[in-house]
Amino acid sequence: MDMQTEPLSLLPGQRLQRGVCRGLLAMDFVTVEELVPAPGLRVDVMAVGPKGEIWVVECKSGRADYRADRKWQGYLEWCDRFFWAVDADFPVDLLPEGTGLILADPYDAEILRIGPEAPMAPARRKVMMQKFARHAALRLQSLRDPGAGVMW
Repeated sequence: MDMQTEPLSLLPGQRLQRGVCRGLLAMDFVTVEELVPAPGLRVDVMAVGPKGEIWVVECKSGRADYRADRKWQGYLEWCDRFFWAVDADFPVDLLPEGTGLILADPYDAEILRIGPEAPMAPARRKVMMQKFARHAALRLQSLRDPGAGVMW
């Protein structure tokens, strides 16, 4: 697979996810994509930092994608910090104050504005760490043994 053209076959939000995950890895955060913290919610990227901090990143590929998102505030209780990830052409004035902002492309990401910290309660953190670990393990198992019928 040609590493230069491969990201172009992804959807715009997936290209942002890829860059966000790479950028966060460079900051020593590990990530999973499309994690469900609670029924009816699915975050684009969840990251766990070196000190156990949990961040949620919602990737928005354009104005219409952002305007269609009615659930983002429901993600706030499932993380310590919340971020939007957008590309260089996104009209960032649409994004609410008091949230983090990441500028991303398919290859990297940069934090432009860090969101306020709102630490989760210990019981909720434990639940999220378990969900993160199970999600990551199921993804790995499905890659290693696609015929096993692993559902995620």
